[in-house]
Amino acid sequence: MSRLRCLAYVLLLVGGPAEAAEFSGKVIAVLDGDTLLVQRSGKPVKVRLAEMDAPEKAQPYGAASQKSLAELVMGQQIRVAVRAVDNYGRLIATVRANGINANHEQVRRGMAWEYSRFHSNRELMALQREAQQARRGLWAGENAVEPSQWRKQHPTTAQPLPVVASTAATAAGAACGGKKYCAQMSSCAEARHYLLRCGLKTLDGNSDGVPCENLCNSVK
Repeated sequence: MSRLRCLAYVLLLVGGPAEAAEFSGKVIAVLDGDTLLVQRSGKPVKVRLAEMDAPEKAQPYGAASQKSLAELVMGQQIRVAVRAVDNYGRLIATVRANGINANHEQVRRGMAWEYSRFHSNRELMALQREAQQARRGLWAGENAVEPSQWRKQHPTTAQPLPVVASTAATAAGAACGGKKYCAQMSSCAEARHYLLRCGLKTLDGNSDGVPCENLCNSVK
């Protein structure tokens, strides 16, 4: 999940028409209520759902939001329409699975806030109002706190492991072994494998998508 206060969106440089920014891939992990790991051409890519913000995993309804998104897309072949990349290298995109717009469905279910630029997406705003009126999900309570505010109040809260496909641990590379700590990693590539493919979130203590900073920052 995603620290929207830190996002620095940049336009994708696409040489062809809009279709060039779209691809199909299989969801191999659901990291939280708005972030996926998708297998694309044999490699995992991190995809952040656009125009919405789900509760943090340790936040009320965070686990429910993650579970909801997993129900929609886990293990599915999805269509990803990329809009931009952020400063963590995540693809900001609209995701469709089985004909369903997952971005919109998460908001409709009350599992995420509408977060379009300047709140300009009228369809998403209508879906959020519908969820609020029906008191679905996070709107069941009286004092739903937006993730950006919650993060300010809980800057060091630990987060649980992502929901990961059973085949993700062994796909496209070495199997997940018994390593658990950065001191056991021989390279940044190995640390990324354990983070992205094995779900070892302890390697990414600040949840910025970069494991074992001492290893990976040195190779940038």
